[in-house]
Amino acid sequence: MQSNVFTAVFMPLALGVIMLGLGLGLGLEDFRRVVVYPRAVFVGLVCQTVLLPLACYGIAKGFGLPPELAVGLMLLAASPGGATANLFSHLAKGDVALNITLTATNSILSLFTLPFIVNMSLTAFLGTEKSIPLQFDKVIQVFAVVLVPVGIGMLIRAKRPAASDRLQKPVKIISAVFLVLIIVAAVLKERASLLTSFRQVGLAALVFNLVSMGIGYLVPLLVRLPKRQATAIGMEIGIHNGTLAIAIASAPTLLNNSTMAIPPAIYSLIMFFTAAAFGSIVARGNEESAPAEQPKAA
Repeated sequence: MQSNVFTAVFMPLALGVIMLGLGLGLGLEDFRRVVVYPRAVFVGLVCQTVLLPLACYGIAKGFGLPPELAVGLMLLAASPGGATANLFSHLAKGDVALNITLTATNSILSLFTLPFIVNMSLTAFLGTEKSIPLQFDKVIQVFAVVLVPVGIGMLIRAKRPAASDRLQKPVKIISAVFLVLIIVAAVLKERASLLTSFRQVGLAALVFNLVSMGIGYLVPLLVRLPKRQATAIGMEIGIHNGTLAIAIASAPTLLNNSTMAIPPAIYSLIMFFTAAAFGSIVARGNEESAPAEQPKAA
């Protein structure tokens, strides 16, 4: 009974609060920046929606992950960047405005790409006869649980900016508490197999994290984007919204599979350490090149 209340009531509520917090930090100007940074945004979205799932699939296959853990890792790859990427990008002297634009754009885009990628993953790893497809009604549920709170947050920001500023800190604290509770709940539910699961997916999650940041940083440099924009994209690609992935994996109206929540939970713990290390490496170079590198409009 308690488990049912947790998954049926707490999980959607937690996800709603987390997405509300994201909306409180977004405005229409964040989407208008797509016009200012079209090439950087395009490169970032290609990395996120095309290169990252392909890399994740290769890692899951290469490590021979069990099907449900492989789908959980793919679910993480399909999830948009987390708002924490903005903070790490700022500390690493990255282009924070680009981070905010990518977070805003990819959060909306993921409403369509996430169900598609998860469906493909379920078929690839579990087989067609064992798949748990995100059918249209479940896509609508994801849309409602994710987009509606974001929309409410953006509306509060637009109409009551002072209230939005006051709400952001407590909502972030509540979101952090929810994240901890969700991870603890996932760990407790799978405690019997957690050590085995960590042995199976821990190294794969670390490699995927390093590959994510590598793709996000090196691909922009290869197409001659400034280092500060490459840093922003690297953080955006490397720091995923693990809470969203855990919630979708665990929610009874969505995938309802706590095993699939383990890879996002492990990744969420790893990414803060690797992001801090990555940021410290690139920060000095960004600081030195900042006067010479101005954000390019195309």
